[in-house]
Amino acid sequence: MTIADDEADPDAVIESSSADNDKSGDGEENSDQDDLAAEWDAMVSGEEGEGDGAGADMESPSSAGQSTRVLNQDEIDSLLGFDDDHTPGADQTGIQAILNSALVSYERLPMLEVVFDRLVRLMSTSLRNFTSDNVEVSLDNIASIRFGDYLNSIPLPAMLSVFKAEEWDNFGLITVDSSLIYSIVDVLLGGRRGTAAMRIEGRPYTTIERSLVERMVHVMLGDLSAAFEPLSPVTFRFDRLETNPRFATISRPSNAAIVIRLRIDMEDRGGRMEMLLPYATLEPVRELLLQMFMGEKFGRDSIWETHLANELWLTEIELEAILDQQTMKLSDVFALRPGSQIMLSATPESLVQLRCGDVSLYTARMGRKGDQLAVCIEDRLIED
Repeated sequence: MTIADDEADPDAVIESSSADNDKSGDGEENSDQDDLAAEWDAMVSGEEGEGDGAGADMESPSSAGQSTRVLNQDEIDSLLGFDDDHTPGADQTGIQAILNSALVSYERLPMLEVVFDRLVRLMSTSLRNFTSDNVEVSLDNIASIRFGDYLNSIPLPAMLSVFKAEEWDNFGLITVDSSLIYSIVDVLLGGRRGTAAMRIEGRPYTTIERSLVERMVHVMLGDLSAAFEPLSPVTFRFDRLETNPRFATISRPSNAAIVIRLRIDMEDRGGRMEMLLPYATLEPVRELLLQMFMGEKFGRDSIWETHLANELWLTEIELEAILDQQTMKLSDVFALRPGSQIMLSATPESLVQLRCGDVSLYTARMGRKGDQLAVCIEDRLIED
């Protein structure tokens, strides 16, 4: 605003200048709001035209930076394959699936579940006799894991029992946690029921504790041998007892193994026990573990076995009486005509063989009964 008269009122000048400032401030605020609205319109239009916005991206290069979306934590976990909601039985995804793609799943050996179910029943009975207490054994889960990862996941303190499968010429591992160790010691030494087992952490296990746990492991190995008995006879022999996982290395860290997690409850006491079998140990019986047997008796049913045996005795077979055998030239065979005679080396008193297919069963003599030829069995060629 320009003031023409020097004698003008100064208050008027101040008021007019402040009014001009107010007008300019309103104009700047309006322009900022217009720019903000235009920016919002551009972002909305960019999101709506994201599918076919190749030309739009070329027209507004700055919109490319604005449309870049940052992954949240759930999407990152899903990409890596470490979802919190991932169930153990479901298939793994992402990078975790790539890392574990070479790991063999125990589900390819369906007979293992039958063997371990049988082991649970046997252990429930044997541990009740061993502790003279009410013992319940339950199977938590069966999983595949690398041997090195398993050693790193063992909660210490614990006792690791190394055993050997004699017929398979390889080793396995039984891990007993501290809760089960103190519970077994408390039960075997006459601890009162209804009181928790005393736990003294931070000290090595005593000779008595090691001896009692070793006796329990011997009982478990006997049950494990009995569980595999219908499938393949094998003897599991106790080798040594370790408290340091580094001294219980029975396989390469990268080798795959099967871990069976068992829960042993004795009323208000108990603990967990884990059994590890490397795939190299199960290799001699892998073909048997691939079979799909039904039932608790590994596919054997005494009723059907008896019925099949009875029906086999009623089977009709054909027997052939072989008088003699000769070796002839092919030209002589083609020269045979109706009326040709073949001279046999057998006499009326010679023995003949009774055969079923290619199997010789009996030797007999030829004879006649009425108007029919007959044979009289002289000797038996097959064993009972």
